[in-house]
Amino acid sequence: MSVMTGWYVERTPNRSAKAVTAVTLLALLLVAVVPVALLAAVAMMMLGHVVGGLALFGGTVLAAAIAVALAGVSGMRHLRKLVSERSLGLVQLDDSQYTDVAEPGGGDYTNVVRLDHSEYTEVR
Repeated sequence: MSVMTGWYVERTPNRSAKAVTAVTLLALLLVAVVPVALLAAVAMMMLGHVVGGLALFGGTVLAAAIAVALAGVSGMRHLRKLVSERSLGLVQLDDSQYTDVAEPGGGDYTNVVRLDHSEYTEVR
């Protein structure tokens, strides 16, 4: 009988993470195949199949570029999802938690404008 602890359940990749990993591995595989396709295309062109060789190489480069773009987009979407769920253990501070932080002392700067909390807004 297998009992999963809470830590193990949290650390197990979900379906989205598995999909991102699969797309990334596919992109890496297609990028690694491009030099082989180039050699095969050159061999085909030397045997007289110029259009076929160009189509083979162009199709391979196009497929690799699409896979890399898809992996990048899906990876960024997955990263945004992780950050928005706050599953990374990030703690957001509110204004009451900044009271013990002292402002730096006055320096030798003459053109510094001092603002208090009512003169600026928090950027989120």
